[in-house]
Amino acid sequence: MQTTSDRHEYPAHWEADVVLRDGGTARIRPITVDDAERLVSFYEQVSDESKYYRFFAPYPRLSAKDVHRFTHHDFVDRVGLAATVGGEFIATVRYDRIGTDGLPASAPADEAEVAFLVQDAHQGRGVASALLEHIAAVARERGIRRFAAEVLPANTRMIKVFTDAGYQQKRSFEDGVVRLEFDLEPTDRSLAVQRAREQRAEARSVQRLLAPGAVAVIGAGRTPGGVGRSVLDHLRNGGYTGRLYAVNRAFTADRKDLDGVPAHRSVRDISEPVDLAVVAVPAEHVPEVVTECGEHGVQGLVVVSAGYAESGPEGRERQRELVRQARSYGMRIIGPNAFGIINTSPQVRLNASLAPEMPRPGRIGLFAQSGAIGIALLSRLHRRGGGVTGVTGVSTFVSSGNRADVSGNDVLQYWYDDPDTDVALMYLETIGNPRKFNRLARRTAASKPLVVVQGARHGGAPQGHAVRVTRLPHATVSALLRQAGVIRVDTITELVDAGLLLARQPLPAGPRVAILGNSESLGLLTYDACLTEGLRPSPPLDLTTEASAEDFHRALVGALADDSCDAVVVTAIPAVGETSPGDAELAEALRSAAAAAPAKPVLVVHVELGGLAEALSAAASTGPQAGTAGRPQQDVADAVPPPATEVPPDSRLIPAYPAAERAVRALAEAVKYAQWRREAAEPGKVPEFDDIDEKGAARLIDGLLARGQGLTLGPDETCDLLARYGIHVRRALPAPTSEAALEAARTIGYPVALKATAPHLRHRADLGGVRLDLADEEQLRRAYAELTSLFGKPEELRPVVQGMAPRGVDTFLRTVIDPAAGAVLSFGLAGAASQLLDDMGHRLIPVTDRDATSLVRSIRTAPLLFGWRGSDPVDTPALEELMLRVSRLVDDHPEVVAVTLEPVVVAPRGLSVLGATVRLAPPPARDDLGPRRLPVY
Repeated sequence: MQTTSDRHEYPAHWEADVVLRDGGTARIRPITVDDAERLVSFYEQVSDESKYYRFFAPYPRLSAKDVHRFTHHDFVDRVGLAATVGGEFIATVRYDRIGTDGLPASAPADEAEVAFLVQDAHQGRGVASALLEHIAAVARERGIRRFAAEVLPANTRMIKVFTDAGYQQKRSFEDGVVRLEFDLEPTDRSLAVQRAREQRAEARSVQRLLAPGAVAVIGAGRTPGGVGRSVLDHLRNGGYTGRLYAVNRAFTADRKDLDGVPAHRSVRDISEPVDLAVVAVPAEHVPEVVTECGEHGVQGLVVVSAGYAESGPEGRERQRELVRQARSYGMRIIGPNAFGIINTSPQVRLNASLAPEMPRPGRIGLFAQSGAIGIALLSRLHRRGGGVTGVTGVSTFVSSGNRADVSGNDVLQYWYDDPDTDVALMYLETIGNPRKFNRLARRTAASKPLVVVQGARHGGAPQGHAVRVTRLPHATVSALLRQAGVIRVDTITELVDAGLLLARQPLPAGPRVAILGNSESLGLLTYDACLTEGLRPSPPLDLTTEASAEDFHRALVGALADDSCDAVVVTAIPAVGETSPGDAELAEALRSAAAAAPAKPVLVVHVELGGLAEALSAAASTGPQAGTAGRPQQDVADAVPPPATEVPPDSRLIPAYPAAERAVRALAEAVKYAQWRREAAEPGKVPEFDDIDEKGAARLIDGLLARGQGLTLGPDETCDLLARYGIHVRRALPAPTSEAALEAARTIGYPVALKATAPHLRHRADLGGVRLDLADEEQLRRAYAELTSLFGKPEELRPVVQGMAPRGVDTFLRTVIDPAAGAVLSFGLAGAASQLLDDMGHRLIPVTDRDATSLVRSIRTAPLLFGWRGSDPVDTPALEELMLRVSRLVDDHPEVVAVTLEPVVVAPRGLSVLGATVRLAPPPARDDLGPRRLPVY
């Protein structure tokens, strides 16, 4: 047994679930003394060739000494990690710290030898690449900065693992062995490689769920009704193209099918592979089902069963155990308490959900954490008349329920390069990993629109969702999402409105809008709505109620040909007369006119023209509408019309809206998104500053943290640290007495300011705790006496004397490290008004030069910085530079967990930082630069 003297405490935080290249999962964990039998069993399943590559000689079996060596680690100088599936090893990696002579060593030696062994059956799954990421992170944590590896030239796979990792490395050849040495410091390339692998693996894991070759519904009842039987019927009636099985332990042994679907009492009885299992059995029976599925090789589960985290603490623990069990077999889970998944691709036609109808095929991807909202979204997109016209359909739909495993982040990874999805719509009640979501959203939004509505904005998370707590208010999170290119809307109506526009219309080149139609009043309503949303409308063109279809066509052609127009809104009301166009005639006129100018979006606002909405959708349809013959009866037969034939991806379909405000709001979101896309094409840079002393700041921080776990720095220490990043705080001297105030003023030089720094008076000039422009001793004495008489004794006020700064606009900068979102920089104008109006801008750190420029202009009170009402514009470039310096400080040193600069007086030339606080704390063991890992909720 390992003794206390040769081992450290088991590092549980090194444990991680990872997604492999093929979409399956594996568990990575430290190897311990209890793993001897697993190690021997693992080694016996490795081929002789792989053993030869590992030991450079025939090595058929491990000796007792080998087993002891490979299972006894001190977790500092000797570390071993294993990747496991089903509790058994599939790969191992270990490092041994060495000195300059190549012999075993301890710290401060910072080099280690590393070696891998992967079971042949699991080679090519990306196991070694995942293990390298994790062993490198462990080594960095233990003070190791460099790995060395010796590999036989014929072992090309392992050489590729090292060379493709993206680290800076040296390569040499000696005595028939390739020696690789590489630094473990993450580089831009290694991070890019890691994230590209993450995207491919997670996208593949979702793709395996959405395009299975065989589906088993476990819990399918013998009689119609019930959740399991309903899902089975929906799969069959939807035309699922793969193999389908019904599984229920209650089936008799001689039962062969269930309404034509092969029936079995257990997944184990199915002779062919099963890719996806829909689990619809009571929660207490789910563990047994998961075991059977895992042993049969099922790749993923959709758990519609309830009774998990939504039911309370006991259910939450049941949910965690469900995830642990499924991942141990390499399976991923949708759910539990899920509504299901849908894939309308003709090659799949998967409706593994509680939705009775397969939605119309289309180009919109849907993700909803709520089953009820998922139903509403599917219904609205499916509906042809009334409200928004259903001009396109759904590519894929995922309703994640409690979101215990597969989350919106995973689905985003899939949609990113899914050729069948042009627009992504998401209803989110919680964001489990906002930092990662922000990163993925930014990347996705650069190629296709991502529209998000957040539920539970003003309350806690739904009981079934376990998420890390964020201290950021909802407004801040929304601002950060918009910064990442997310189209943030407030309701599911707006979600569908924006999605339908973006799915089939081009992005507008700018905010200029032409308005035309047969109603002057409706045109004016549209004009007002455009101004409200920040668009630039031209005066409406009234075609009068006598307008014919040809009049609409001619007017739309002219508007689209006008170079001063970026988009057109057509308004239409019912008209009576010989020349009034029919719905189909008007729809064809608008469609043909729009087709002539494919670079500009066209929207229709219609009032009580349900036929027009449907006609606009049908105008470009490639086939007749599907009939109802042969389809099962629905409870609400008229609520959802039959599916329509999918239109080609390049068809020009015109969305129609029942209200001007809805159409214009969707257009305004498209305009803002298009502007973001143009700016994102030329991303900003994090500038370098020659006067930054990063190493000196690091030494200072280390020395300060040696005092304790977390501390707020004193004035002198704050000034010292900030000065190393070129941030200079105007000197303030304590004034515990009137005479001390006079002495401080003589030291600084008049004129001076006298300030109370007690917490309840700090930065509150409106309360009278600040006296400015004190020109001599008499004024200073009088001001000191006034402060103490009004607010109390000096020891309560904590007065200070500070030199006067040039006049300007008072602002503030703050940074926080949020446990969920990461480091955030906030900016606003100092004073009560900004706080009351919540008028602040926010950006994620590191801030680029573009971010800083936009942040200054993002607040509603920004005109005060640019010469409002004849005042002098202030030095905003100096303000932007200050933001960039603060961002660099926090980004370079994760120990800096909070910075506040207030007030920062921005003058016409230059600025003055009059107050500053800095808080330090030990950095987290892992951050977003760490190895890939699935979240644990």
